[in-house]
Amino acid sequence: MLRKVGVLFLVLTLIGCEQQSTSNDTDAAVVADTILENGKLYSFAWDEPSVEGMPASNAPVAGTVWTPDGEAIAIKDGNILATGSTAEIAAYKGADTNVIDLMGAYMLPGLVDSHTHINELGATFDNVDLFGVETEEEAAQRVVDFVAENNIPEGEWIVARGYDEGKWADKNPTYKIITDAVPSNPVYMDGATGFSAYGNKMAMDAAGIIRDAENPVGGIIVRDESGDPTGEVRNRGVTLYRNAIPELNAQQWKRRLGNGLNEMAKAGFTTVHQAGAHTPMMDAFEAMEEEGALPIRVYAMISGRDKEQMDAWRASGPKRYESGMLFINSVKGYYDGSLGARGAKLIEEYSDSPGTIGVSGKDYGFFVNEIGAMVQAGFQVNIHAIGDGGNREVLHFFRDNFEKNPELQKNRHRIEHAQVVHADDFKLFDDLDIIAAVQPPFVAEDKLWTVDRVGEERAKGAYAWRTFRRNNVPLSFGSDLMGYDWNIFYGLHSAITRKSKNLEAGDGWYPDEKLTAEEAVRGYTTGAAYAAFLEDKTGTIEAGKWADITVVDLDVLNVGEQTPADLFKGNVLMTIVGGTVVYKK
Repeated sequence: MLRKVGVLFLVLTLIGCEQQSTSNDTDAAVVADTILENGKLYSFAWDEPSVEGMPASNAPVAGTVWTPDGEAIAIKDGNILATGSTAEIAAYKGADTNVIDLMGAYMLPGLVDSHTHINELGATFDNVDLFGVETEEEAAQRVVDFVAENNIPEGEWIVARGYDEGKWADKNPTYKIITDAVPSNPVYMDGATGFSAYGNKMAMDAAGIIRDAENPVGGIIVRDESGDPTGEVRNRGVTLYRNAIPELNAQQWKRRLGNGLNEMAKAGFTTVHQAGAHTPMMDAFEAMEEEGALPIRVYAMISGRDKEQMDAWRASGPKRYESGMLFINSVKGYYDGSLGARGAKLIEEYSDSPGTIGVSGKDYGFFVNEIGAMVQAGFQVNIHAIGDGGNREVLHFFRDNFEKNPELQKNRHRIEHAQVVHADDFKLFDDLDIIAAVQPPFVAEDKLWTVDRVGEERAKGAYAWRTFRRNNVPLSFGSDLMGYDWNIFYGLHSAITRKSKNLEAGDGWYPDEKLTAEEAVRGYTTGAAYAAFLEDKTGTIEAGKWADITVVDLDVLNVGEQTPADLFKGNVLMTIVGGTVVYKK
């Protein structure tokens, strides 16, 4: 069935591998700039599934077998002109139409990662990669190799990032090994999720981590039995090191963000939500938008730790650029620490650390009044909350703000992560219209120690996506990169199976919370679009919406339902943003 639209918008140019159409005339009212043909289209334009995951009656599925609902797409002026069969869409070919033969590849709505730290991804081009390291010695050797390979001069800061804070929670790294290995450069060793870190002696001195130093608000300087700092810091203690590292200049910021965004384009993402952008980073995003240098769309959250930035944006109000490439109408708040590092706020003490309940709110540097003022000013506010105590307190924060002005409840506020939720609080998400912006890779990796931290009973409320669905809570999916892998096939597999890349036997971790393949894809498409107020522009492939399309070589719906382990065989072939090919394999 042919689906078309006659309203056209801003012209964008398509680049990539294409051929010129040989058709000179067309019976269609307009001629397409670009046509994708001979593909298999999943538009996701049918109705949402039930809260139990049952597909809607108009979904293209029979039993458990899905059938693509199109073969071709016509694109005009950066928007979808029509979808249908290859024969139907051929009517839109003209002499200058760029025709891309997909040769049976699968077209999906442009994928969205709704929780990223693009700056950290871009920093991997400049920093030492610590992902997968098991020991301090291995981590130090990677730094030594980096110095030698890059001819780093003495005295220059070195940033290394990526050790697993959950696995390292009881290793208690110190400055000694890294100082012996690299004595002539300040070295900052950051955990994967940024809730613990350590450094060498030069870095400690530069950061003021000395015997008489006080713990920062919401942070811990780890000390030995004699009271001397060991070099390790936890939770907000990481800011001591970070604040000592020289700030990037404007050009460096743009290069770093550009590198990160291009990597996301390669991974198939057409939009990312940047979870916190302080003033220098936000300035860089705005400059890149003005220069036309953003390869994919960016939904950038104002930093809830930057009071001056919040004041400035509250005075000017939310902003959406005419290009449709940058959106600044939300704030990222930080309420508690991480579960792995035992900083997440729990209602009752940690199962493996009696007396410990984590840190949250003002004690973690959450600016209650300032962020509350952003809620009252009409901004969407998206607050990081991990523990069941942290989630409950954030829900109450929203409830108290809505009591002042009930209209503010319509602003699609989000809790980022919503990792462990008390059974009594799921309904409150629904009552307050709070979106759960969650990350499927968390369950694949954190399940190794989650039960240790919270016990079997509380773990039932961890990564509880089916329970959220049953309580009518909208879900938006992301990765929380760089802490976790952003590969879309990994994310889908995690949501569908609740297993890691090791493909453990059995039904998965707390299998009652698994999602269907359709629900998993919707988390990265329709759900993420809704979480950014962009459901009228993207999330589905329909006439009139942006031509944001991800092309893959694998049928994610049928493979995801029938042989989900095979999702890891998938590849992104092409990423299209506003009709422009920004990545082609």
